[in-house]
Amino acid sequence: MAWPLVARGQQPALPVVGLLHSGSPEQSARFVAAFRRGLSESGYVEGRTVTIVYHYAEGRYERLPALVADLVSRQVTVIFTAGGSEPARAAKAATATIPIVFQSGADPVAAGLVSSIGRPGVNVTGVSLMGSALEAKRLDLVREVAPKASTIATLINPKYPDAKSQSAEVLKAASHLGVTPLILNASTAAEIDASFALLDQRGAGALTVASDPFIAGRRDQLLALAVRRALPAIYPYRDFVMAGALMSYGTDFAVGYHQAGIYVGKVLKGAKPADLPVLQPTKFELVINLTTAKALGIVIPPSILAAADEVIE
Repeated sequence: MAWPLVARGQQPALPVVGLLHSGSPEQSARFVAAFRRGLSESGYVEGRTVTIVYHYAEGRYERLPALVADLVSRQVTVIFTAGGSEPARAAKAATATIPIVFQSGADPVAAGLVSSIGRPGVNVTGVSLMGSALEAKRLDLVREVAPKASTIATLINPKYPDAKSQSAEVLKAASHLGVTPLILNASTAAEIDASFALLDQRGAGALTVASDPFIAGRRDQLLALAVRRALPAIYPYRDFVMAGALMSYGTDFAVGYHQAGIYVGKVLKGAKPADLPVLQPTKFELVINLTTAKALGIVIPPSILAAADEVIE
């Protein structure tokens, strides 16, 4: 009668994955689910063969050091970071021994996370979707949809760690295209409303929205403001287009989270982050909502339709 109890008592503790995200549970739910799928494909099912401790900064980047310090104190087996490069930076600053797997839209070399894409050389590796390096392409695409727009606005969260590089890319692309750029800085819901008021004052004829966890969480507000103005706008996330936005260009972040889950599984099995090359996207998706275009009275050029990976009618 005592033997089963003894056996259960001697079972090893489950490995623990610390999840550090700069956003909120609500806005990242679909992506975190994709992460868990990747983890389960590697043989690690939450609650059965692995424990996951969730820490969300809720858009307050200053909270990240304290959150990662808690994960380090718990001696988690692996730390998974997402929602920009700042969570990974905070984790790297906190520990040189616990393996770290990131999912980020920034260039990990420029962000100081790894020494190279092929050979990270540290306790850090992950998936870089290069979402912060696509602002120029989005500007080019929306200009084709709104060729008469002499001023094109770009909404950026100034608190996002890669905001400066996003702004620089927009300014360079605008100069090349011969349009006047209008950088709109917003890190709160009220500032988004104010940014659109400034957009009206400056007569911007189109809008691009930069990649950022906070902005991703303001989808409904952004769509309502753009639709109210019949404004041609392009976003980084296909989710926006599925919800009624005009168009998006970027990678599917769910794919990146899924790949990161697989990588965390490899690390749990003994792989060293230094030996796992940083994964990068092989495809960028252009998604267009023709229903929205018709409602806004916007004609999508045939060349853009032909280049689209998905057209919603």
